[in-house]
Amino acid sequence: MTILPIHERLAELWTIRGARNLTGEEQADLEHCLAVNAMHVRQFANLHNLSLAASMAGDVEWQHEICQRLEKLSGFPPSPQL
Repeated sequence: MTILPIHERLAELWTIRGARNLTGEEQADLEHCLAVNAMHVRQFANLHNLSLAASMAGDVEWQHEICQRLEKLSGFPPSPQL
C-alpha cells in the first residue's frame, strides 16, 4: 500500500494533537480521515480475500482481475502485459 493524502493528513492531525487540542474543524477532519481510512482498509482486505478464493478455486482469470483492482487501489503502476 502506498501513503495516500488521507494518511498524510492523519499524521499531521496526530502531530498537532500532541502539541495542543484540535479545533472543531481539525477534529472533524480527523473523524473523516479515520472513516475514509477504515473504508480503504476494508476494501483492500476484501480484495485480498477474493484473491485467495480465486486462487483456491484455480480461477486464474478472476485472480488477475482482482490483482488489477488491488494494484489500482494501492496506487501501484499497472503491470506490463507480457
